[in-house]
Amino acid sequence: MGMTGATAVFSALAGFLAGILSAWGIGGGSLLILYMTLVAGLDQQTAQGVNLLYFLPTSLSALLSHLKNKLVAVRLAIPAIIAGVISALVVSYFATGLQTAVLKKIFGGFIILVGLSEIFFKAKKKEPDEKKDI
Repeated sequence: MGMTGATAVFSALAGFLAGILSAWGIGGGSLLILYMTLVAGLDQQTAQGVNLLYFLPTSLSALLSHLKNKLVAVRLAIPAIIAGVISALVVSYFATGLQTAVLKKIFGGFIILVGLSEIFFKAKKKEPDEKKDI
């Protein structure tokens, strides 16, 4: 399937905006999935696959910057990474077998929960006095 010039421009713009959010560590991939399913017309599984491929270089570039600025708590990250890899392997195995409608509902519920938590449950945090590597 070929891409028109306008489609390529909108895809690049969605990738650009998602990259900004990814650099901040706040889920640019969720925006990209919404674009791909609602605007570009991809099915949920394909959009998730593209998002995973998109995530690799964008997260690496953001991670390098955060490591350079000593903004990564490595001792906390390692157990989270191990648990994340295990759960991603298990859930991705099952997710590829789910119907697109079910995945859309799960993803939509996730987006609603994130939005509600941002509105109602975000406690104000004090800015750290100095950068620390735990």
